[in-house]
Amino acid sequence: MKFKNAKIKILDLDLRGCLYLNNFSHSQRVALFFKIISRVGDGPFWYLMLAIVWGMQGITYSLQIIYLLLGGSVGTAIYKFLKHKTTRPRPYQVHQVIVLGERPLDHFSFPSGHTLHAVMVTIVLGYIQPALLAAMFPFMVLVALSRMVLGLHYPSDVIVGALIGAAVASMIIFMAPLLNIAL
Repeated sequence: MKFKNAKIKILDLDLRGCLYLNNFSHSQRVALFFKIISRVGDGPFWYLMLAIVWGMQGITYSLQIIYLLLGGSVGTAIYKFLKHKTTRPRPYQVHQVIVLGERPLDHFSFPSGHTLHAVMVTIVLGYIQPALLAAMFPFMVLVALSRMVLGLHYPSDVIVGALIGAAVASMIIFMAPLLNIAL
C-alpha cells in the first residue's frame, strides 16, 4: 500500500512539473525559442562542439570522436530498449491540457534521448576541453527544459535520460585510457 501511494505521489509530481513547464509554451516567443533549442539539440550544436574540440586538439582527436560516437550508440541502444519496454505515452498524448510544441522523433516518452545525448556529450567534451563547458552546460540545460516545455516529456523522463547520459559519459571517460585513447 505504501509503495502504491508513493508511486501515485511521484506520478502526480511528475505531471505537475510537466504542466508547469508546458505553460511557458503558451507564449509564442517562448515556444519558438524552445523549438529552436530542441532542433539544434538534435545534433547541429553538438557537431559544432565536436568540430571545435577537434580544431583545438588536432588530428589526434579523430579516434576520440569515434569513441564518442560508439558511446552515443550505446546510449541510443539503452534508451530505445527502455522506450519499447516501458511504452510510456508522451504527456500531450495523455493530457489534453498539454500543448504539443514540436513533433516527436519517436512514439514513446521514457526516457528522453535528447537529454541523454546532451548530458553525455557535455560531460565527455567538457572533460576533454573544459573551456567549452561555458557554452555547453547552459545549452544542455535548455535542451532538457525544451523537452518538457514542448510537451514531449515528463520531468522523470528527462531525469532518467540525464542519468543514463552521465553513466555512458563516465563509461567513456573511464574506458578511454584502457583502450589507449587519451581523453
